[in-house]
Amino acid sequence: MSEQQRGIPASAMIEAFGRAGVSHFVTVPDFVQLALHQAVERGDGGMTLVRACNEDQAVCTAAGLTIAGAKPLIVVQNQGFYACINSVRAVALDAGIPSIFLIGQFGREHDNYGQPTTASRRRVVNLLEPVLGALGVPHWPLEQEADLDAVEAAVHSARTRGGPAALVIGRPLAWH
Repeated sequence: MSEQQRGIPASAMIEAFGRAGVSHFVTVPDFVQLALHQAVERGDGGMTLVRACNEDQAVCTAAGLTIAGAKPLIVVQNQGFYACINSVRAVALDAGIPSIFLIGQFGREHDNYGQPTTASRRRVVNLLEPVLGALGVPHWPLEQEADLDAVEAAVHSARTRGGPAALVIGRPLAWH
């Protein structure tokens, strides 16, 4: 299976987080990123795992960690991001707290891989990038391993701008 046919290996994601200085993995578990969740639970990458009850709590917990000097990542799926838009507005946009989101595109069809997500037949998928754009949240797709330089770009953007940035995982991550 070629790199373009499978998802990004969880181990490669963890290496990219290490290069970007991510210290905490604040999450509401996401099926698209299951391989990554399991790797972080094993202790791979040395990040502190923080499980949240819902996405609003994840945003606020990550904000507190950021204020305390940590470098957290907020890990959710697309549906969860929609659910916490008011927290994103208040915490990341209005308060200007750097907030880096890793958003899994739950529900994306296999035949949409390699196509723009806006062409998906499912609203849960095709609305994410337009919503991020409407909110003024810079975002980068993570479709294949070659896209992982975007992790450092997103972290840099959130920290220098003082606000949110998003990395959008377009397909389930690979186990190796």
